Amino acid sequence: MTSTHTPITIIKPSSGWQLVNVKELIRYRDLLYFLVIRGIKARYAQSVLGISWAIIQPLFTTLVFTVIFGNVAKIDSDGVPYVVFSFSAMVPWTYFSTTLTESANSLVQNANMISKVYFPRLVLPLSAAFSKLLDFIIGFLVLTGFLIYFRMVPSWEIVFLPLLLLLLLMTSLGVGMILSAMAVQYRDVKHAVGFLVQILMYAAPVVYPTSAIPEAYRLWYSFNPMVGVIEGFRSIFLGTQSFPWQLIAPGAAVAVVIFTFATFYFRKMERIFADVA
Repeated sequence: MTSTHTPITIIKPSSGWQLVNVKELIRYRDLLYFLVIRGIKARYAQSVLGISWAIIQPLFTTLVFTVIFGNVAKIDSDGVPYVVFSFSAMVPWTYFSTTLTESANSLVQNANMISKVYFPRLVLPLSAAFSKLLDFIIGFLVLTGFLIYFRMVPSWEIVFLPLLLLLLLMTSLGVGMILSAMAVQYRDVKHAVGFLVQILMYAAPVVYPTSAIPEAYRLWYSFNPMVGVIEGFRSIFLGTQSFPWQLIAPGAAVAVVIFTFATFYFRKMERIFADVA
């Protein structure tokens, strides 16, 4: 006689602090792809201007900053036109702020999905981060147009651009995962995210250069990972200074700590998502 064995899958809640199950994420890559596409379509579906919003938002913000901070307040722009000085910071900052907001709300917005079917919950903040890459690419193309107009040539240090992008992704996703896990249990987190993003923008050199920070406080200031990312962008594309390793190194260390803690914290809280979502 031949016996047939029905495969059995046992789903158990996670407990304690655990590593991310990378193999499980790979198995659910199709779901991740679907959610990324859904996120892109949802942003621009039934929109008159469509994908143009990815250009309008950072561009108009840059123009307002140029008038207020560049022309009225006369803030130093390290010797380059203020409009390109500001926009070079808005490209990474817009990705950080939108990814942070979307990933922080990703679990609450998909509460029905979480309570009905099993999948690695990390897919939700990941899809939010990846869906925003399209906006980042569009903003990057606009920055390229500014560089051509002002006849600026990127330096050879552009080879370090992947490092800056990695730090940007780790920081955005790390903070987003922490806030998303908190938002499931504490619903007022989603109301605080917008306020937090506004505060963080002025804690980064978006409208002013890092040189405006007193030397005595610059090391502490550099622990903000976005400081090194933004000044790294300006160094590569505008040539405002040599590549700022002294700003990137402390920020990179903090980014690694944030991302590592976020993955452990997210996995620890994952077991209660379906109960309280």
